[in-house]
This record gives sequence, structure tokens and C-alpha cells, in this order.
Amino acid sequence: MARQAIFEASVQYFLDPIVPLLNDDSVSEIMVNGHEEIYIERAGKLVHTGLRFASEDALLSAIHNVAQWVGREISEEHPVLDARLPDGSRVHAVIPPSARTGIYLTIRKFTREALTMENLVAFGSLSEDAVEFLDLCVLLKKNMLISGGTGTGKTVLLGAISRAIPAEERIVVIEDTSELRMMQPHTLYLEARHGDRAGHGTLTVRDLFVNSLRMRPDRIVVGEVRGGEALDLIQSMISGHAGSLSTIHANTPLDALIRLETLSLMSDVQIPVYVARAQVASAIDLIVQIARFTEDGSRKITRITEAVGLDENNQYQTIDLYRSRLHGKTKEGRLISHLEPTGQPPSFAEEPFEQGLGEKIHLTEGVWKRNDPE
Repeated sequence: MARQAIFEASVQYFLDPIVPLLNDDSVSEIMVNGHEEIYIERAGKLVHTGLRFASEDALLSAIHNVAQWVGREISEEHPVLDARLPDGSRVHAVIPPSARTGIYLTIRKFTREALTMENLVAFGSLSEDAVEFLDLCVLLKKNMLISGGTGTGKTVLLGAISRAIPAEERIVVIEDTSELRMMQPHTLYLEARHGDRAGHGTLTVRDLFVNSLRMRPDRIVVGEVRGGEALDLIQSMISGHAGSLSTIHANTPLDALIRLETLSLMSDVQIPVYVARAQVASAIDLIVQIARFTEDGSRKITRITEAVGLDENNQYQTIDLYRSRLHGKTKEGRLISHLEPTGQPPSFAEEPFEQGLGEKIHLTEGVWKRNDPE
């Protein structure tokens, strides 16, 4: 029996109490709060299942099994585990003493089919003309940040937006735990590696990013920026690697820029705050803000915002190009919203025509501006 098949069989055995949830496509996340309490997320809402593991030891054995197969360690000295299941689902576990009331296990399910922008339009997450706008921004090689809180669907949105990258480009994808699946054939996937107890063998996202620059990428896609690699990312954007895509935890576009600045200062390269701010302002073109609405569990893009540099007080300037407006609810209680242009043109409004992309403009004529000779 192949090693992968053994892993799959062992996972089925040790995670037996939640196997029905793993096989249920309507479940997006499984949250185990100790062996007796299991919640799921379905259709954006949290639901208590009533399922349970036989004992704390049974749950701990399941976590140790996953850790063993992915070559990572979880113990009292290293009480946190990031891993993934054979189907690609992301696993995060925390054990005592860091977990105070039991063992915590969270599994973010791997979707078998990557969502497209058309799917997101059908779900009401964004509008058709916003899709065209974002596709053109990808073709124009604008550097984009997908910003949102935990569980808002940033990675899903990143994967959908990335489909606009031309198939002939060479793409390097860098993640702490692999989730993204690109449609383009010339894609290289790099995944961080956790070291042993002494720290040997560690390969961070930042290490991978530095190495990716030597791999002749046309595009660099970073699953999530959350450490010192932020400085390398923004410096690569400034120095010629345009069209980069990444996600970041933030609740507004302005917060996303401030967080990126803060993360860049976490690098071991000492730079003044004003330099970090100037580099972020120069590097980032667009922030796509996504949010989850607790009222109905829906996830929607709330703003597409351009970063337009710094003002005279050295503060970030942003302009909302698209903004979501609520228009009531359906009979089923679902929020109705439309992502609509604000009427503010982007600073690069002439570029589609300058780069021969004018024929791709169908729904967004009012956003772009052709610089016709007088």
C-alpha cells in the first residue's frame, strides 16, 4: 500500500467521529473545542453538531497521527501544529498547556473545485463589472492586497482573481500551508517547513520569498503576509516584480496598508518608519476588501480601493473605486448588496488603451479614460 493511501486510512481511523463532516461538502470548517464539543461552519454560520471524540486521549492521538505523517512535532514544548490532511484540508491544533480548557483542533476544509469569479458573482459577493475591472488590473500588473478578517474567504478570492493571470506567465506561489491551486500550467508551489526541536530544517515564508526571486518569476503570489517577508515583498514590487498578489488580515483598506508597514518593520533589516511607509505607498496599487456578514453568513467584497501615495503629512491616501451598498434582504433573510463604482477613476485609467487592452472593456467604460489626441 502506498504511503499516501496509508495516511488516508489512518486519518479515517483516528478522525472517525468527524469523518461525516469531512465528507460533507456543505461544511467549510470544523472546530473541535475539546473532545466533547464540536462546531462546524455551514453557509457562513456556526452550528453545534453534538458529535464528540471518545476521550481527550483519542483526540490527542488523532493530532499526533497527523503530525507524524507530515513530519512535524506537537508536544508540551511545541504545543501548536499547522499541517494538512491528505485531501489538502488545513489543520491547526493547540494542546495544553497553551490550550487551557482542552485540545483545540480546527480544520478548514479543502474545496474540491476552486471557485471562479463567476461563482462569486452568483453568490452575490461582487458584481460583473467589478470582475472585469479586477481582471484588467491583473493584466495591467497592478500589485494587489486582498484584505479581510479571519474566515472571510481571502484565499478563495485570491485564487479566483489569479485566474486572470495569462497562461504563458511563470508563477511562483508561496504559502505557509499550501491551499492555492492555480489554473496556469507554469506554476511552481513553495511551502514553508517547520524545523525540529532545535530549529534545524526551518524554512520560513521569508526564506522562500528570497529564493523565489532567483527563479525568474513573472508573478509572485504570497498566500498571506504575516511577518518580516512583508519588507521583501514590497521591495520586490518596487524593483520590478509587478503584478504580485497577496492577502493580509485587516478590516479596512487603510488598516491593510498600516499592517503591511508594521509587518515590514518586523524584518531583521532596520529601516526608519518613514522609509517603510514610503515603500508601502509606492508598492501597493489596489486593496480589495472582503468581509463576512454575521447576519446571514454571506461573504462580500465591500470595497476596491486604490492606494495613491502619501499626503503632505506623510499619511496614506486612498480612493474608493468600488463600494458595496446594501439594498435590503431577500425573503429568506439574505442580504442584498451591489458593488458599484464610486465615479472616481483610477490614476491608471488610461493604461488599458496604452497597453492594447481596450477591446477587453465592455462593462467598465465609465471607469477607464482614453487619452485621445486633440
